[in-house]
Amino acid sequence: MKTVFVLNGPNLNLLGLREPGIYGAHTLADVEQLCAKAAARHQLALRFHQSNHEGALIDWLHEAGQLQRQGELAGVVLNAAAYTHTSVALMDAIKGAELPVIELHISNVHAREAFRHHSYIAPVAKAVICGLGVQGYSIAIDAVAQVLLGQTT
Repeated sequence: MKTVFVLNGPNLNLLGLREPGIYGAHTLADVEQLCAKAAARHQLALRFHQSNHEGALIDWLHEAGQLQRQGELAGVVLNAAAYTHTSVALMDAIKGAELPVIELHISNVHAREAFRHHSYIAPVAKAVICGLGVQGYSIAIDAVAQVLLGQTT
């Protein structure tokens, strides 16, 4: 069974509390349950993590890279949050590990402040999903299975 990593960056632990007009009322625990159901639909194991620390995200990307080299990774769904717009280190980790990544954002970052329009992740991602709320996570896992793994369900 292949594994899909779902990695969440800073402040996503505050989902349901922080700016519900932008991010909605769902909690991170709700998102994890949504991801577990999507992964199970495709017979994928789920690794779900959140950190406010860039280094922890990099460590998980490196771990995903090791699984990729062993043929055990389906892909990575990465909501790097604010690190999307600032982290060359995350971009380098994705490139270095040659990871199939789908960049994800709950809100439509292009309809928000100008600084959110630039992504260091997008140039090394297979796809970008934004603006679909937490349902974007399920769609991203479907894309990992259907596009990256070539499954049809």
